[in-house]
Amino acid sequence: MKQFAKTILLKNDPNLIATYLHYHNHIWLEVVQSFRKVGVEDIRIWMIGRRLFMLMTTTDAFDPNTDFDKYLSLHPKNEEWEELMKTFQEKAPEAKPDEHWADMELIFQMPH
Repeated sequence: MKQFAKTILLKNDPNLIATYLHYHNHIWLEVVQSFRKVGVEDIRIWMIGRRLFMLMTTTDAFDPNTDFDKYLSLHPKNEEWEELMKTFQEKAPEAKPDEHWADMELIFQMPH
C-alpha cells in the first residue's frame, strides 16, 4: 500500500465551491471504476476554507507518473471529469510549476 497526500485551493467563489462539492457527491461511476483499475484503492478529500487536502491510497505497484495517464485513457469521461474539476480549482502557492495538486511531504508517522 502507498499513500499520496496532496493539496490544492478552490477558487474563491461560494457558487463554484458549492458546485464542486455537488460534483464530488455525485462522482461519475466511470471515474471511480477507472481509478480502481489502475490501482487507486481509496481517495479521501478534506476541506477547510477553500483549501483541499487529498489522501490517495494505492496498491504498491501504482506509479503516479504513468498510472494517471493510464487512468485518463481508460474512458473518455475521465479526461472530461479532470478538465471540469480544474475549472473550480487554483494551484496552491506551494505547488511546483509542473504540479496541479501540490505534493505534501510526510513529516511524522506514529511508531508501531
